[in-house]
Amino acid sequence: MNTTSAAAAGAVVFVWLGMVLAISFMEAPLKFRAPGVTVRIGLGIGRLVFRALNLTEVVLAAAVVVAVAVGGPPAAVVALTAVTAGLLVVQLGVVRPRLNRRSDRVLAGEDLPRSRAHWYYVALEAAKVAALIALGITLLAVR
Repeated sequence: MNTTSAAAAGAVVFVWLGMVLAISFMEAPLKFRAPGVTVRIGLGIGRLVFRALNLTEVVLAAAVVVAVAVGGPPAAVVALTAVTAGLLVVQLGVVRPRLNRRSDRVLAGEDLPRSRAHWYYVALEAAKVAALIALGITLLAVR
Protein backbone atom coordinates (compact mmCIF):
# COMPACT_ATOMS: atom_id res chain seq x y z
CA MET A 1 0.00 0.00 0.00
CA ASN A 2 1.40 3.41 -0.81
CA THR A 3 2.32 5.50 2.22
CA THR A 4 0.16 8.48 1.29
CA SER A 5 -3.00 6.39 1.17
CA ALA A 6 -2.03 4.56 4.35
CA ALA A 7 -1.35 7.85 6.17
CA ALA A 8 -4.62 9.38 5.00
CA ALA A 9 -6.64 6.29 5.92
CA GLY A 10 -4.85 6.03 9.26
CA ALA A 11 -5.56 9.65 10.13
CA VAL A 12 -9.25 9.23 9.32
CA VAL A 13 -9.43 5.97 11.29
CA PHE A 14 -7.99 7.58 14.43
CA VAL A 15 -10.31 10.61 14.15
CA TRP A 16 -13.23 8.18 13.78
CA LEU A 17 -12.03 6.18 16.78
CA GLY A 18 -11.76 9.32 18.91
CA MET A 19 -15.27 10.40 18.01
CA VAL A 20 -16.76 7.00 18.88
CA LEU A 21 -14.91 6.83 22.18
CA ALA A 22 -15.84 10.38 23.17
CA ILE A 23 -19.50 10.17 22.25
CA SER A 24 -20.49 6.55 22.77
CA PHE A 25 -18.43 5.79 25.83
CA MET A 26 -18.32 9.20 27.54
CA GLU A 27 -21.08 11.59 26.47
CA ALA A 28 -23.88 9.05 26.15
CA PRO A 29 -23.68 7.55 29.65
CA LEU A 30 -22.73 10.81 31.37
CA LYS A 31 -25.66 12.87 30.08
CA PHE A 32 -28.08 10.76 32.12
CA ARG A 33 -26.16 11.63 35.31
CA ALA A 34 -26.52 15.38 34.83
CA PRO A 35 -28.93 17.08 37.24
CA GLY A 36 -32.40 17.54 35.77
CA VAL A 37 -31.86 15.31 32.74
CA THR A 38 -34.81 12.97 32.49
CA VAL A 39 -34.92 9.86 30.32
CA ARG A 40 -37.02 11.75 27.76
CA ILE A 41 -34.61 14.69 27.63
CA GLY A 42 -31.61 12.35 27.49
CA LEU A 43 -33.18 10.37 24.65
CA GLY A 44 -33.94 13.54 22.73
CA ILE A 45 -30.36 14.76 23.09
CA GLY A 46 -29.00 11.30 22.33
CA ARG A 47 -30.97 11.00 19.12
CA LEU A 48 -29.54 14.29 17.85
CA VAL A 49 -26.00 13.47 18.90
CA PHE A 50 -26.04 9.94 17.50
CA ARG A 51 -27.67 11.04 14.25
CA ALA A 52 -24.78 13.50 13.80
CA LEU A 53 -22.18 10.92 14.87
CA ASN A 54 -23.56 8.26 12.55
CA LEU A 55 -23.68 10.63 9.59
CA THR A 56 -20.09 11.62 10.29
CA GLU A 57 -19.14 7.95 10.61
CA VAL A 58 -20.59 7.22 7.17
CA VAL A 59 -18.49 10.04 5.68
CA LEU A 60 -15.37 8.86 7.52
CA ALA A 61 -15.97 5.24 6.50
CA ALA A 62 -16.30 6.32 2.87
CA ALA A 63 -13.05 8.26 3.14
CA VAL A 64 -11.25 5.22 4.57
CA VAL A 65 -12.66 2.94 1.88
CA VAL A 66 -11.53 5.34 -0.88
CA ALA A 67 -8.05 5.81 0.63
CA VAL A 68 -7.63 2.06 1.04
CA ALA A 69 -9.00 1.28 -2.43
CA VAL A 70 -6.61 3.63 -4.24
CA GLY A 71 -3.59 2.65 -2.18
CA GLY A 72 -3.01 -0.93 -3.29
CA PRO A 73 -3.70 -2.35 0.18
CA PRO A 74 -2.54 -5.63 1.69
CA ALA A 75 -5.19 -8.22 2.50
CA ALA A 76 -5.17 -7.40 6.23
CA VAL A 77 -6.09 -3.78 5.54
CA VAL A 78 -8.87 -4.80 3.17
CA ALA A 79 -10.27 -7.29 5.69
CA LEU A 80 -10.17 -4.86 8.62
CA THR A 81 -11.72 -2.11 6.50
CA ALA A 82 -14.53 -4.47 5.49
CA VAL A 83 -15.12 -5.59 9.08
CA THR A 84 -15.23 -2.02 10.37
CA ALA A 85 -17.56 -0.83 7.62
CA GLY A 86 -19.71 -3.94 8.07
CA LEU A 87 -20.13 -3.28 11.79
CA LEU A 88 -21.25 0.27 11.00
CA VAL A 89 -23.74 -1.01 8.42
CA VAL A 90 -25.25 -3.46 10.93
CA GLN A 91 -25.50 -0.73 13.56
CA LEU A 92 -27.19 1.71 11.21
CA GLY A 93 -29.29 -0.73 9.21
CA VAL A 94 -30.44 -3.17 11.88
CA VAL A 95 -30.02 -1.86 15.41
CA ARG A 96 -30.57 1.90 15.06
CA PRO A 97 -34.04 1.51 13.49
CA ARG A 98 -35.12 -0.60 16.49
CA LEU A 99 -33.72 1.96 18.90
CA ASN A 100 -35.42 4.78 17.01
CA ARG A 101 -38.80 3.03 17.13
CA ARG A 102 -38.42 2.50 20.87
CA SER A 103 -37.28 6.05 21.55
CA ASP A 104 -40.23 7.34 19.50
CA ARG A 105 -42.53 5.49 21.89
CA VAL A 106 -40.74 6.76 25.01
CA LEU A 107 -40.75 10.33 23.69
CA ALA A 108 -44.49 9.93 23.04
CA GLY A 109 -44.95 9.20 26.75
CA GLU A 110 -44.89 5.41 27.01
CA ASP A 111 -43.10 3.93 30.01
CA LEU A 112 -40.98 1.07 28.64
CA PRO A 113 -38.29 -1.16 30.18
CA ARG A 114 -34.70 -0.99 28.93
CA SER A 115 -34.22 -2.37 25.47
CA ARG A 116 -31.98 -5.30 24.54
CA ALA A 117 -31.29 -3.49 21.27
CA HIS A 118 -29.35 -0.94 23.31
CA TRP A 119 -26.98 -3.68 24.48
CA TYR A 120 -26.56 -4.93 20.90
CA TYR A 121 -25.62 -1.41 19.85
CA VAL A 122 -23.08 -1.18 22.70
CA ALA A 123 -21.60 -4.58 21.77
CA LEU A 124 -21.30 -3.55 18.12
CA GLU A 125 -19.77 -0.24 19.21
CA ALA A 126 -17.14 -2.07 21.28
CA ALA A 127 -16.38 -4.39 18.36
CA LYS A 128 -16.11 -1.37 16.06
CA VAL A 129 -13.65 0.27 18.48
CA ALA A 130 -11.53 -2.90 18.43
CA ALA A 131 -11.70 -3.04 14.62
CA LEU A 132 -10.75 0.65 14.31
CA ILE A 133 -7.77 0.15 16.64
CA ALA A 134 -6.62 -2.91 14.69
CA LEU A 135 -7.09 -1.12 11.36
CA GLY A 136 -5.27 1.99 12.57
CA ILE A 137 -2.32 -0.03 13.87
CA THR A 138 -2.18 -2.06 10.66
CA LEU A 139 -2.16 1.14 8.60
CA LEU A 140 0.65 2.57 10.77
CA ALA A 141 2.74 -0.50 9.95
CA VAL A 142 2.42 0.00 6.17
CA ARG A 143 5.70 1.00 4.57
